[in-house]
Amino acid sequence: MSAFLIADVNPADMQAYRDSGYLEAVPKIAANYGGVYRARGGKSEVLEGGWQPKRLVVIEFPSWEQLQAFYHCEAYAPYRGIRQSLTESHIVALAGIESATV
Repeated sequence: MSAFLIADVNPADMQAYRDSGYLEAVPKIAANYGGVYRARGGKSEVLEGGWQPKRLVVIEFPSWEQLQAFYHCEAYAPYRGIRQSLTESHIVALAGIESATV
């Protein structure tokens, strides 16, 4: 069953975020765990509620275990630190559903 990493990322300085190498390196690291970017900072619109996301990112993984392995792996650790120092971020993991239950 798929699992999704959903992030609301607000870079204080987008150029510094780009220059850090995060945007190039992390998709490659995620791909090593089966991660596929489904959305990355594209157009969004709040339809209800007060949440005002800045830059949404959605990464799909083949399983919960692979998502967790990516997030906690040694290769991602320095980039997690970069993201945490250059952005305000809110990140959740979400288990997908079996297609038969839809």
